[in-house]
Amino acid sequence: MFRHIVLFRVHDAVSDAELKQVVSALRALGDEIEAAAWNVEVSLDSRKGRVIVEDAAFADAEAFRRFRAHPAHVAIADQMARISDWWVGDYHARDN
Repeated sequence: MFRHIVLFRVHDAVSDAELKQVVSALRALGDEIEAAAWNVEVSLDSRKGRVIVEDAAFADAEAFRRFRAHPAHVAIADQMARISDWWVGDYHARDN
């Protein structure tokens, strides 16, 4: 299993309406890709601003590579680059 976790720190100037739109778009992305698990939520902790959490799992690194190249992902990634900074955690999950 390949895990992909992203924390998007949304810029303060982004309206609540645009935040709602990008959260919806990120959630919809899960319907277009081959993720084993896909969850997008706005963090309950807003002390450091508004943060969108994207938590995904893929069968393997190749499925993740296909996700990264998918046109829908490229489009939303471009939008997120304009409205946020982000931190990414990608790793191979261990079988425990």
